[in-house]
Amino acid sequence: MTFRRSSLALAILGLLENGPLHPYGIQRLIKQWGKDQVVNVGQRTSLYRMIVRLEEAGLITAGAIEQDERYPERTVYHLTDEGRAVCREWLAEILTTPRNEFPEFPAGLSFVMLLPPETAGELLGQRRERLTKRIAELQLELRTEVDGQPIPRFALLETEYQVAVAVAEAKWIDAVLHDLRTGTLTWTPGPA
Repeated sequence: MTFRRSSLALAILGLLENGPLHPYGIQRLIKQWGKDQVVNVGQRTSLYRMIVRLEEAGLITAGAIEQDERYPERTVYHLTDEGRAVCREWLAEILTTPRNEFPEFPAGLSFVMLLPPETAGELLGQRRERLTKRIAELQLELRTEVDGQPIPRFALLETEYQVAVAVAEAKWIDAVLHDLRTGTLTWTPGPA
């Protein structure tokens, strides 16, 4: 069975590399380790559906059911050998091959001509302000310590990447705002 990779599937397989976990433990670790900035685990049902799909594909397997008087029964999942191999294969593909991931911002830019240039400039200026705040938050995250020790760099590579992307986007927006202010970029609003 061919399994279509996703960030959530990769996160589940990657976390199970460290040992068996129940779904709540997976979700908790994703959030605790800050991986929820790059993996959407906002909806627990999405996590549970993905676990079922990974189990059906033979990439993980259900193990013991934990019983704790404070919590309902929890099924513990284990990574299979096939799941470990698929995780490594996905990592190799993701790290080597750029892919168009269809983010919303470029989609919005492709229809910016529907707005007057002044409105587009105001909206981009607001985005620039939010990016400045986001960059500061990410840079603070890079300096976070646990028990007085800095977090190892390898555990923060995705945050470093997010900073680099946000800084590049802010610089690009600055150039567009400059061109809108000087009139070197303009258009008549409406459909193309």
